[in-house]
Amino acid sequence: MGTRVKVVIVGTGFSGLGQAIQLQKAGIHDYVILEKALDVGGTWRDNTYPGCACDVQSHMYSFSYEQNPNWSRSFSPQPEIWDYLRRVTDKYRLRDKIRFGVEITGARWDSDEHNWVVSTKSGEEFVGQFLVSGVGGLHIPQIPALPGIERFQGQTWHSAQWNHEYDLTGKRVAVVGTGASAIQFVPQIAPDVAELHLFQRTPPWIMPKPDHAMPNWSKTLFKAVPGAQRAYRNLLYWFLEARAIGFNGHPRLMKAGELIAKRHIAKHVQDPALRRKVTPDYTMGCKRVLISNDYYPALNRSNVDVITDGIAEIREHSVVDGAGVEHEVDAIIYGTGFHVTDALEYLDITGVDGRSLAKEWAAEGMRTHMGITVSGFPNLFFLLGPNTALGHNSVVFMIESQSRYVVDAIKLAERHQAAAVDVRPEVQNRFQAEIQDKLVKGVWTQGGCKSWYLDAKGVNRTIWPGFTWRYWMVTRKVNASDYELSGRAKAKAAA
Repeated sequence: MGTRVKVVIVGTGFSGLGQAIQLQKAGIHDYVILEKALDVGGTWRDNTYPGCACDVQSHMYSFSYEQNPNWSRSFSPQPEIWDYLRRVTDKYRLRDKIRFGVEITGARWDSDEHNWVVSTKSGEEFVGQFLVSGVGGLHIPQIPALPGIERFQGQTWHSAQWNHEYDLTGKRVAVVGTGASAIQFVPQIAPDVAELHLFQRTPPWIMPKPDHAMPNWSKTLFKAVPGAQRAYRNLLYWFLEARAIGFNGHPRLMKAGELIAKRHIAKHVQDPALRRKVTPDYTMGCKRVLISNDYYPALNRSNVDVITDGIAEIREHSVVDGAGVEHEVDAIIYGTGFHVTDALEYLDITGVDGRSLAKEWAAEGMRTHMGITVSGFPNLFFLLGPNTALGHNSVVFMIESQSRYVVDAIKLAERHQAAAVDVRPEVQNRFQAEIQDKLVKGVWTQGGCKSWYLDAKGVNRTIWPGFTWRYWMVTRKVNASDYELSGRAKAKAAA
């Protein structure tokens, strides 16, 4: 029945690659990585829109065990990050373990064999004792259900699926959304287009971007003295980590950040009407805080119009705003983010006794233990799962903690010659109660906004509410009493 391995990993972004590396370090080489695309990279392969870059310093947004002294800038552009992931893949010889062009459609737990049977679009099956999801939450573009959207006769695309074949020069363009992607590509396309109609639902808080080219002396130093780069990384880590205080139950501390952001607006936006449009009315941190030095200047251009009346409908060659004004456009670009809290609903994951993960999460919300394991779904692990995303530091730090935790869980099963590990329901419930109690007090809930952090019921199923070093502490070692061990491992599975 299909390809049999000990571990099936899904995805080749930071999560999937990082998990494979940790397995190899632990001496586990019986694994396969399934990748729907034809190359590695995940988010950093797919997002190629103009101006795409990381909003966390690259010396922090990288594997701690695979530092790169040659980042060109503090905040590196997408091509460099993608190149970094490909070089890591080649260094650890992971390509031989990757099955490219394989898109999974679901997975079913076989209680008799204590295996996951993973189904794919091509009909091929993969059977693994353990299944690790490294797909993350930023990979399924979200297109809003706008009236008449199917009628539009011009060009349309999502920022994560950028159409590089279409020349925007001299075109009339509508951009829907003003989130993290839009504030990067709007300044890049604004000088080229004839008209840019920017449809904003809620203005983001935007801080100045402390970006700079990395000087040659620092690159030379980091190459010659690896400890120097590690010290620099540590400084970045604690600088970013300090921001967690304001997010977690101390929203008044965000006021200092708001003052900086308002000065940023005042410096670049002189028009009072435009200034009112781009000034948020909610507490900073309630939505993702963005960084940019060229977004506000781009809005000042005579060919850029910021529209805050919403979208009433889309016609064959135009977008009609909520005030009834019709804007004729040649192209519509959606900078509307991704499916996050419902990112896994499209997968058919079936656990013990036929339990459907999608149905349970749709009814009860995304519930896990540590954002990694789910009761009733043995040997299934999530990387960057529910409530492990960050608003203040690098998610790669979280990925490293989780991938080591997964290895420790596998080793736990091996030590006891068990076939399966399943988190106890009371342990999961306790974790959920604790984390939601913290989230309710945080700025994401108390800040007066709606965001993609919240699910359809208004519950935050996305953010880790606290310091990342605390997460590192609680995931350093699997607590055996948190898990129920069952079955007896077969010889190959225990190898």
